[in-house]
Amino acid sequence: MARARDEHERWARPSKRGSRPRTKQRPEHADALVGLVTGVDRGRYTLLIDEGGPDERDMLAMKARELTRTRVVVGDRVDVVGDTSGAKDTLGRIVRIAERTSVLRRTADDTDPYERIVVANADQLVVVTALAQPEPRTGMIDRAVVAAYDAGMEVLLCLTKADLAAPDALRALYEPLGVEVVVTRRGEPTADGSGDGADGGAAGGAAGGAAGGARSLALAAASVEDVRDRLRGRVSVLLGHSGVGKSTLVNALVPGAARATGHVNDVTGRGRHTSTSAVALRLPAAPDGDAGYDGWVIDTPGIRSFGLAHVEVAHLLHAFEDLDAAAEECPRGCTHLADAPDCALDEWVEATDDAEARATRALRLASFRRLLASRTATV
Repeated sequence: MARARDEHERWARPSKRGSRPRTKQRPEHADALVGLVTGVDRGRYTLLIDEGGPDERDMLAMKARELTRTRVVVGDRVDVVGDTSGAKDTLGRIVRIAERTSVLRRTADDTDPYERIVVANADQLVVVTALAQPEPRTGMIDRAVVAAYDAGMEVLLCLTKADLAAPDALRALYEPLGVEVVVTRRGEPTADGSGDGADGGAAGGAAGGAAGGARSLALAAASVEDVRDRLRGRVSVLLGHSGVGKSTLVNALVPGAARATGHVNDVTGRGRHTSTSAVALRLPAAPDGDAGYDGWVIDTPGIRSFGLAHVEVAHLLHAFEDLDAAAEECPRGCTHLADAPDCALDEWVEATDDAEARATRALRLASFRRLLASRTATV
């Protein structure tokens, strides 16, 4: 006997994926505005719209669905649609990311396959390192230089706390690599204790206390201007360990930035993380800011490690044009390290009769091999 059919059985159940037909066609968003990503906070992106124009304004945005798996970072130029007024409680939608001119990457360690994008479209990496309290760690500096060269960025080494230790040794180590070096020092007492005694380290408070009660030492204005001169007209990203004085330097360069600062631990010699996310700040052309703006400063959180799993040896060699040309005579598979047999770079050093030129070449090769070794060493 045939089973009675329910009238609804003839209708197919709707798909769990929805009934909307699939298509790869996306809206063109011809009316999208261009914005600069200046901050990222838990899936919300702060954008600057119409930079330098009459309608310049900040706004908040989120990523469109098609960009769910795409990383948007500080420094990105993006196309945004929706409510772009920047009014309170409004939210736009990022639909495209412009092609990046540079990408600074790092990994957690040298075996981690996952690349972390630090910042996009920066021209210059400023490696901030204290000369004392905490002690400088050349391993981290080397790795940052390697990552910058791999990204096609210039490198500026900023040595802080020159009032506590001399910068000569680090200058001699990095200037042969073509790394420009600038030095800052503390020397201006502040009565409110808001100078460099925080991110600048406990020594600032100690020195300030010796000079006059609860006073601390602020960065000397002349040294701050030396740094500003090297940042003009560029997008510069500041990177360094916690406690080296990076946020203090940013606050001096950009009055009103109000980046949090913290003390160096007297026992471990390390600083405490104070900056929790990267942020892009406009660089005033003058200390008082009356002359407008001339560049961008991107402050990043303090780092503990800098992995280089993403860097290929060939890319590092390209940063040294003279060595790159000489390495063409190396045997196939040459590692270019000090123990590499028949490495043409050793012959290149000895190929000149000029003693001064030979010493310079030897110094260049030693610096390159130090960076090369840092590619697989632990900070």
